Amino acid sequence: MEFLFSQFLTGLASASSLFLVASGLSIIFGVSRIVNFAHGSLYMLGAYIAYSLVEHSGLGGGNFWIALPVAALGVALLGLLLEVTLLRKIYHAPELLQLLATFGVVLVVQDAVLMIWGPEDLLGPRAPGLAGAVRLFHQAIPQYDLFLISLGPVVLALLWLLFHRTHWGTLVRAATHDRDMVAALGVNQASLFTGVFTLGALLAGLGGALQLPRGAVSHAMDLQIIVEVFVVVVIGGLGNVFGAFLAAIIIGELNAFGILVFPQMTLVLTFLAMAVILVVRPWGLRGKPQSLAHGAAVAGGRVLRRLPPAAGKAFLLVAVLLLALPWLGSGYALNVATEMAIYALFAASLHLLSGIGGMVSFGHAAYFGLGSYGAALAAKSLGLPMELALLAGPLTGALGALVYGWFCVRLSGVYLSMLTLAFAQITYAVAFQWSSLTGGDNGILGVWPSHWASGPVAFYYLTLVVCGGSILILRHIVFSPFGYTLRACRDSEIRADAIGIDARHHRWLAFILCGFFAGLAGGLFAFFKGSVFPDSASIGTSVDGLVMVLLGGIQTLTGPVVGAVIYTALRIFVSTYTDYWRAVIGVVIILLVVAFPQGIVAWTADRFQAWRAIRPAVKTKEKAA
Repeated sequence: MEFLFSQFLTGLASASSLFLVASGLSIIFGVSRIVNFAHGSLYMLGAYIAYSLVEHSGLGGGNFWIALPVAALGVALLGLLLEVTLLRKIYHAPELLQLLATFGVVLVVQDAVLMIWGPEDLLGPRAPGLAGAVRLFHQAIPQYDLFLISLGPVVLALLWLLFHRTHWGTLVRAATHDRDMVAALGVNQASLFTGVFTLGALLAGLGGALQLPRGAVSHAMDLQIIVEVFVVVVIGGLGNVFGAFLAAIIIGELNAFGILVFPQMTLVLTFLAMAVILVVRPWGLRGKPQSLAHGAAVAGGRVLRRLPPAAGKAFLLVAVLLLALPWLGSGYALNVATEMAIYALFAASLHLLSGIGGMVSFGHAAYFGLGSYGAALAAKSLGLPMELALLAGPLTGALGALVYGWFCVRLSGVYLSMLTLAFAQITYAVAFQWSSLTGGDNGILGVWPSHWASGPVAFYYLTLVVCGGSILILRHIVFSPFGYTLRACRDSEIRADAIGIDARHHRWLAFILCGFFAGLAGGLFAFFKGSVFPDSASIGTSVDGLVMVLLGGIQTLTGPVVGAVIYTALRIFVSTYTDYWRAVIGVVIILLVVAFPQGIVAWTADRFQAWRAIRPAVKTKEKAA
């Protein structure tokens, strides 16, 4: 019993730390509706800045407690700068583009941390005055844990006072419920958003700085914390601070006791809890049903049309060049082109779900990973040849989408997106921890294609035919009756329901189709690399897919393919010449979001249409001259 009490306190301490970071993200989303992927980067910067203040600035020792608020204020200033210089320019852009911009910030911050502090993990000092332990029920409880346990409710009380006893807090609460009405009343939204984002960054920086005595500071802290923070915010209810506090306690205790009861499922439990809560209560513990309307918006305003004859000639030229590539390029170019084709199919499958179906998935890597493992296990464990094992990839991906999609289509907006993230992380956790089947972190090695496809040229042609044919099938689906119906459900579910369309059924079928093609891309990737690792189902792979779709343009059919080619080429090319390739790609992503928010293909098409519109007038003037 004494040991269980000790674990309970450990869970509360973790919950308090998690709440500090999650409350900041919840406040930011509640007002600005931005799914701030860079919130974990602010948390990481708080830890690194606090470490530098303690170790290198003369503030160490007894002045440790000065370093914590100073680091938090430093991160708050960085957050203010980020909001003013970048986010303020894209507040009116679709929310998915805002997510893409903050992901670019994540990449820049990751390499900035590597340049300033190096790749090694850093160990901070113990908290002065709280370095010992207190014995409670015959168990030694760290004093610092008790401090964190008390800090969480104090911060919650201060936030409550701020939001309920100040004029600014009243405006924040009003904007959380209806920011359009707040704007109609004449409130300066720009300053309100800046203040909210700065407060959220302050809380994230404080949460990171407080982790200094609890563990090593590393450049992987951002992605580690952001996933758990997303879970807490969604379970609690987006924009509800008290809900985030309750959810943090649930997740903290689940982690503390889960390692005792289910040691082989520690990574699964958190996301399983989020999935269960969202299925039972889609808007979270303390959220409101109407908040479902605030989702990750998909850019609209463009009408999808079939390609004109001139575009068909251009695609024919591209096809000829791709077929001639083995004679025009090197073996390295063939490998790059093969990887581009696989990712193009992956991005195209995601586009059918998010762009055409309007269901933004943060966890599309689940089906890519299931396809990779399905093909690899069929080849290694069952001994099937590549031709049959490759079929196991799309079937496994479709089966996963059949199960996951049944739950996901019952939600909408950002809650649907977060449930897809939960299922993807469950898939990743199973692949990581089920070592007897998947090899765990060591992966599955020796997944090689059949003899006839073992050469780079043969496998390139195989990938080109399979991926190219699949992309054409996806394009045909978009212009089929099913595709038109899916778009009708995306644009207005109420009108679709009024004319007898079963929106949920069509969306579920879209999940299955997308899972099939993403699984096919994953199976090809397994044979291309010759191995499969849990990273194929990680959140990083899911975000890469979203980046590809958004770079090309989510409201164009060619956009995902072009985005996959550009993003893959940029990543491979830049990483060849510099170790800080993430920062370069991050800057490029941010510039593209600001300059071409509609996507590269859509922007190019608009410029071409504008040129064709004025071309007759220009010719008339030239003749007159």
